[in-house]
Amino acid sequence: MHDGWNRMTPVVAENNPFHQMSLNETVHPPLPEVVDAVLRTARTAHRTLDALGSGLCQALAAHLGVAPEHVLAGPGSGALLQQLFSTLTGPDTDTVHAWPSWEAYPMMAANAGSTTVRVPLSGYDHDLKAMADAVTDRTRMVLLCTPNNPTGTALEHDQILRFLDRLPAHVTVVIDEAYRDFADPGAVADGIALHRADERVCVVRTFSKSYGLLSLRVGYLVAHEPVLAPLRTILPFYRVSAVAQEAAIAGLGAHERVLRQCAETAGERDRLHRILLDQGWEAPASQGNFLWLPMTSGVERFTQFCADHGVVVCGKPGEGIRVTVAEPEANQAFAELAGKYREASR
Repeated sequence: MHDGWNRMTPVVAENNPFHQMSLNETVHPPLPEVVDAVLRTARTAHRTLDALGSGLCQALAAHLGVAPEHVLAGPGSGALLQQLFSTLTGPDTDTVHAWPSWEAYPMMAANAGSTTVRVPLSGYDHDLKAMADAVTDRTRMVLLCTPNNPTGTALEHDQILRFLDRLPAHVTVVIDEAYRDFADPGAVADGIALHRADERVCVVRTFSKSYGLLSLRVGYLVAHEPVLAPLRTILPFYRVSAVAQEAAIAGLGAHERVLRQCAETAGERDRLHRILLDQGWEAPASQGNFLWLPMTSGVERFTQFCADHGVVVCGKPGEGIRVTVAEPEANQAFAELAGKYREASR
């Protein structure tokens, strides 16, 4: 497995309650109208229906306030990112991104035959000056994950504007906003507005997290024609299923309720964060649906300690532990384990 996918899988003890906090899932199931849309569409699964997702793209364009020709739907934001790597990069090219960030980026680059330049975070934040300095003639793409997975920190609008001013014209800036809906709107840049103002900017989002459609695999890319043109040629082979399309459209129609659910998750995230700080842990404030505990050592031991008591967290050896906000009882169980571990380690 590629070294970018740097995580451990603990053994969970039997006869213990099981709390899944290692995967960035939402605890909120799909809304009733989304389920209705899935069931309704499944009855016509033997038909081609809207093979290229034009209806979903039109719904997204109306929702975002952009031209329909600037929207492309795909089977999850990960698939769209892989397509961007495949069409924008290749041998003898680089992609610049922060590190730690989403562990799949280096794997996607390797799949495209290119390489990544990993720029260490400044504390827990993107070091935009160092990232701009890392751009060369080989660079074809820069990735900004905001809120950043796994640290949860977000980039503000003016920060990205200043960053764009330092980049050459040949570089495409991809803003990965998978966790945007869990963030305070005033704390995170508006990627769509940045896209409108600069042809180098494209935005990738997903229905997997806040909308609860993880297993249906549907995401979208907002970009200008120079980026989208090569992707359209392979679109028939990266279709979004009709069921996923209709589920996403129904979810867009309930966007305000989705945001209220995200606010509930954010409230629970902040409650857990305060508890961890009170226990003496170092943990940055997060704008995602997860928290980050930096640990240069002891990751394996703490991850297995949690698993022994039925709580599964995402351990990244040598870096830290990411904990997804789950049901209140799961969050409380983790908080109690974190407190016991912290006390025993003193």
